[in-house]
Amino acid sequence: QVQLVESGGGLVQAGGSLRLTCSASGRTFSGYAMGWFRQAPEKERGFVAAINWFDGRTSYADSVKGRFIISRDDSKNTLYLQMNSLKPEDTAVYYCAARAAAYSTRLYDSTGAYEYWGQGTQVAVSS
Repeated sequence: QVQLVESGGGLVQAGGSLRLTCSASGRTFSGYAMGWFRQAPEKERGFVAAINWFDGRTSYADSVKGRFIISRDDSKNTLYLQMNSLKPEDTAVYYCAARAAAYSTRLYDSTGAYEYWGQGTQVAVSS
């Protein structure tokens, strides 16, 4: 069992930056593929970014490509999402997710692919 806790959300002006953190407990981060998703009011939860365990390759939603960076530090059991050049349309609750994927290079961009979820952190971007 993996417990995930997000932090780092808040209110920021358009053009600003935030760094979200997802801390894992319960068992080691190692061997898990990780992802970030977001959900705006009255919208479905959607993919933001993913990182695999094996070689650290990443993938991004087109809407955040070039502005957001996903990274992980397995020694600290921590996942990050650096968000730059934020836009009002980035306003949402952001969730981190994990799934067991040891020795896999796959990247997962669907909510159904993940086994574990955090409780979310709110990001609000003002215009």
